[in-house]
Amino acid sequence: MSYLNNFYHLLYGPEDGRKWVFVHGLMGYGQNWRRIIQGIEATERCLAYDQRGHGRSFQPPEGYSPEDYADDLKKIVDELGWGKFVLVGHSMGGRNVLNFASRFPEYVSHLVIEDIGPEANPTAHEYYEYLLNLVPSPFASRDEAKRYFFEDFVKTAKTRENIQVMANYFYSNMVEQANGTVDWRFSKQGILDSVRLGRTDDRWDEVKSLKVPTLLVRGGNSKELSQENYDKMLASNPMIKGVVIPGAGHWVHSDQPQAFSEAVKLFVGGF
Repeated sequence: MSYLNNFYHLLYGPEDGRKWVFVHGLMGYGQNWRRIIQGIEATERCLAYDQRGHGRSFQPPEGYSPEDYADDLKKIVDELGWGKFVLVGHSMGGRNVLNFASRFPEYVSHLVIEDIGPEANPTAHEYYEYLLNLVPSPFASRDEAKRYFFEDFVKTAKTRENIQVMANYFYSNMVEQANGTVDWRFSKQGILDSVRLGRTDDRWDEVKSLKVPTLLVRGGNSKELSQENYDKMLASNPMIKGVVIPGAGHWVHSDQPQAFSEAVKLFVGGF
């Protein structure tokens, strides 16, 4: 039985190219990496997949800790026969790849953690609970969903990130269901569990124990990874190098794709 069949995934680039795995953030999906992959797929072999509970992958009722996500990744790369690869993770995906690299360092040639820290925050899920509960889904039609996000949501929601960006992001996560209604693409409970389980304990031990070359990327305007925690992460382990990218918020690879790509290429040693 193929474990990989649980996941919507796409492979890009030549089979004999250096291998890369891209891991998206909370409420994201593999296609979030398309612009970055486009810049390297001529020579590199890239995997992007929807993590459990996200996108078009399976949505189990439980199992949303970083350890669960990292175990999925191990089973996926084992099935593909990938022994060594560059591993890139954004936000929640950054926490998941941190866990993976700390437990299975032999798989990772280079690790890229994008805009996430290892600190605990037991109330972090409340923000997402508030936002998701604000949305009166399911909607009767796609038009109704669109009207809600771009008229009502942008007027009423209190978001950390740019409100228009968040409205677009949420709307992109609305899909037509079998009964004709339009609802979340992801597992709502899975999202809330991911935040709760990912933030219950701090993960400084994982940062300190990293044995692989690591690049920590921070958006200059990020509200997610503070400059203080960024500095602390760099100071905690000589394997970690850092770059702060101006003009970017939490979604560095989306806000400044060229600068992000160049920083990563420089880190892994060019092509």
